[in-house]
Order: sequence, then C-alpha cells, then structure tokens
Amino acid sequence: MSEVSHIDRITFNPKVMGGRPCIRGMRVTASMILGLLSTGVSHKEILADYPYLEREDILAALEYGCVGADRD
Repeated sequence: MSEVSHIDRITFNPKVMGGRPCIRGMRVTASMILGLLSTGVSHKEILADYPYLEREDILAALEYGCVGADRD
C-alpha cells in the first residue's frame, strides 16, 4: 500500500495572502487550518464551518505542517 500525498493542494502566490501557503489558491492558509486543529477543532467542524474545503485540504495542511514548513 502506497502513501498518498496531498501536499500539491498547498499553493504559493504572492498576490494571495502575501504569498503565505494557502489551500488550493483560496484565502485559507495552511497555518489557519493548523491553528484550528491545535485548539481542538475537529476535521468535521472545520468542514462544516468552511464548506468549500475538502477533507484532503485538511490533510494537506497537516502534511505541510509536518514536512513542508521549511519551504516558507
């Protein structure tokens, strides 16, 4: 069984959120998702509050936080 990466959902655009890592070019940063998770907000709650996000977007933020932070 191979691992699936979602890191390609993290985008960088100097015209969006000052170039901070965002989810699929939206004005939702990876750090915002990580911040919500760190305060105990569940995946389900995030998806309910931000219906334009997908489960894979949350996984991408987590993956970025674990392995991609040095890209900032």
